[in-house]
Amino acid sequence: MSQHTFLVNGTRVTVDADDKVRLLWVLRDLLGITGPKYGCGINVCKACTSHINGKAFNPCSVPVSAIGPDDEITTIEGLADPATGELHPMQQAWIDRDVAQCGYCQPGQIMAAIAKVKQARAEGREISDSDFEEIRNICRCGTYSRIREAVKSAAAKM
Repeated sequence: MSQHTFLVNGTRVTVDADDKVRLLWVLRDLLGITGPKYGCGINVCKACTSHINGKAFNPCSVPVSAIGPDDEITTIEGLADPATGELHPMQQAWIDRDVAQCGYCQPGQIMAAIAKVKQARAEGREISDSDFEEIRNICRCGTYSRIREAVKSAAAKM
């Protein structure tokens, strides 16, 4: 076992884990952060999508040893304003557009959408249909049209 220190949702954490353990299991099993879901374990379904240093990534495919002390991991639990509890605009748009059915993939969908909107903004443009094609999160319930509506709505408020 090795000690691994990094930031999660604004809090510095240190965990004892084998270097090869995937970050998803560190988040869920050792830290009790259950927003990122296990779907496939091979970086395909994207149910675990979170952010590392502001960019989308899938912790099911990253060993904890790849995370450094200056890396900041953000999960769905870290999006709401800690002082007021106000939801992130993307989270609120999901509620307003009644996106979720079973809800299993929704944390990953939201995290991927936020990263994509931020990427488009950094490039000086609005989110486009081609951006939606790059979001590869799988939704078994098939609420893709509502997901697109929610992303467009939230993007206007971000």
